Amino acid sequence: MYLQYNKVTNLKIAISHLDKVVIKPGQTFSIWRLVGRPTKAKGYLDGLTLHDGKISKNTGGGLCQLGNLLYWMALHSPLTIKERWRHGYDVFPDINRSIPFACGATLSYNYIDLQLVNNTDKNFQINLWLDKEYLNGEITSDTAQEEEYEIFETDHMFKQQWWGGFTRHNKIWKRIKRSGNDEVLEELVTENNAIMMYNPMLNQ
Repeated sequence: MYLQYNKVTNLKIAISHLDKVVIKPGQTFSIWRLVGRPTKAKGYLDGLTLHDGKISKNTGGGLCQLGNLLYWMALHSPLTIKERWRHGYDVFPDINRSIPFACGATLSYNYIDLQLVNNTDKNFQINLWLDKEYLNGEITSDTAQEEEYEIFETDHMFKQQWWGGFTRHNKIWKRIKRSGNDEVLEELVTENNAIMMYNPMLNQ
């Protein structure tokens, strides 16, 4: 649990560099460009990390939760996702999962980043804050938005592989509804394939 408490400290430091950042037309938002290297000298503590399918700890660990939130918010906006990575492993069982599998974004300084590009003519602002229990965020604009976004999955499945383990698969889609008409657009966001670190057939 101490790694979870350390993660809160790490998140506080990181979001202090991102909160209230405005992404203007034509600009690219990069987490690592704004946050920089998470070091002990900056106050970062050891947090939970995942590397090559193994759970460990490292300075600044736990910031993937920040990447997850920012990616999920960006999917519900007109911002273009320029760079996003996810783990090749499904780490934890679905306990209280409220969004589709593999809708997160992993981070590792400085080569695994989350970058968003504003290809619109509007300004967008990132707002982030922590309360006693949750990391919270929103993306706001200086102009009323005419679209509504829904993220959903299809083709979800588990597969047992020849080597005895399981893999998990799905496709993530974005549904865009434009106000004032009945036009609905659906676009494929990503197709996910991950090695599972647990047996999906075990009883809860």
